[in-house]
Amino acid sequence: MRRLPDTLQQTAAFIRDGRILDLVDLALDAHDRHGARLNAYKTWDGPRVREQAEALHRMIATGVDLGPMMGIPVSVKDLYGVPGLPVFAGTSEALPGRWSRSGPVVSRLLAQMALVTGKTHTVEFAFGGIGINNHWGTPFNPWSRDDELRVPGGSSSGAGVSLLEGSAMLALGTDTAGSVRVPASFTGMVGLKTTFGRWSNDGIVPLSSSLDTPGILARSVQDVAYAFAAIDPHAPTIRPRELLGLRIGVPDSFFLDGVDPEIAALFQKQLQVLEQAGAVLVSLDTPGCDEGFEIFRQGGLSAAELRSFIERNFPEKIHTLDPLVKLRVESAHSMSVIEYLRRREELAVRGREFTKLYERCDVIATPTVAISAPALHELAEPGVYAQINMKVLRNTVIANLFGQCALTMPMGLDGNAMPAGMQLMAAPRSEESLLAIAHAIETKIGGSRELVGTPAGLTQQ
Repeated sequence: MRRLPDTLQQTAAFIRDGRILDLVDLALDAHDRHGARLNAYKTWDGPRVREQAEALHRMIATGVDLGPMMGIPVSVKDLYGVPGLPVFAGTSEALPGRWSRSGPVVSRLLAQMALVTGKTHTVEFAFGGIGINNHWGTPFNPWSRDDELRVPGGSSSGAGVSLLEGSAMLALGTDTAGSVRVPASFTGMVGLKTTFGRWSNDGIVPLSSSLDTPGILARSVQDVAYAFAAIDPHAPTIRPRELLGLRIGVPDSFFLDGVDPEIAALFQKQLQVLEQAGAVLVSLDTPGCDEGFEIFRQGGLSAAELRSFIERNFPEKIHTLDPLVKLRVESAHSMSVIEYLRRREELAVRGREFTKLYERCDVIATPTVAISAPALHELAEPGVYAQINMKVLRNTVIANLFGQCALTMPMGLDGNAMPAGMQLMAAPRSEESLLAIAHAIETKIGGSRELVGTPAGLTQQ
């Protein structure tokens, strides 16, 4: 076996066929070859993974089967607690040991003996959509040209990179304004943002107690659906969906405002393919998006909630925050309780209005990110960073603010030869329907390997 299997389902079959050590050796070798350059991980746990694989190899030989994720290499964003591994949450020093306790999402993977390869880099306290961390360095987006480094997307900045590296086949991230979908889009992966409250945030360092959602990234919709069913205790079987008669809502404003022409063209091209296959495109007016985004531009709920969390748990960290994070955290101090509650209520009302759109369509499609992955040199000035951060998160944050579930999947390479994603949004707690629709779309237009391929130098995948 010269490369990792193409799907998680195939990987599970390889493992049960007694080939787990081959699989793990490939993953560890990939990190040995690419890890120093790509910088996906804050904490790498390769030696322990090899020991666990050897123990699993002996167990499998006796017929033990612990579940669908048994033996599959998984990277975990460095906000999640994993026993035996430190949590930095992107900060300059490790957090106290109590933050290493695993919550339900990680516990379900560990109960199946998924192999945690390590903790991937995050923006400090997950507060940013671009992926920069001035404490530990920014992961290298492998799609960058040698002469122009581009960002990997954040805040789950190491997640997509770990998948491209070949050291993991599934990545755990979190999504508060787009922090799963943006890095998935910028690296050519598939990323799922769950509905707020569908999966517990226990055991995860918070950014926003109102908006944080655990999420997953993988190479294909099929893999995301496989992992979702393995992690979610209430997920029914995800059955394939036909494209014929599928109603795809296409917003006629907001989500297409300011989109790069090459990304807009890719989006329209794929919509035409789906329409020719029998899907019905429904033009939508999407009320409340401008008002919701304006609340986000003013700091939303996250700035105040993060400031409160830091003051209650790590007040000393206020003065050592990454400058790109510190400015927004400090500015939250001036928000009144009345203003905070007004924002919460307005977003709730706007969310209920937005959810009514699904009476006219089954899913809403938009470009995931309006612009190409920015070049790192463009972001040196804090003011420029703030402007680009807003552009990056503009399309994704609506799903968070309005309580939707959402997914991004590749739709091709943009004018800079960087991956671009299509976002699909669905009604709250309809992840199974969303995944079935996305799988049907992937089957028609192609997946990551067909649409974007693999960056030069990463032949492992």
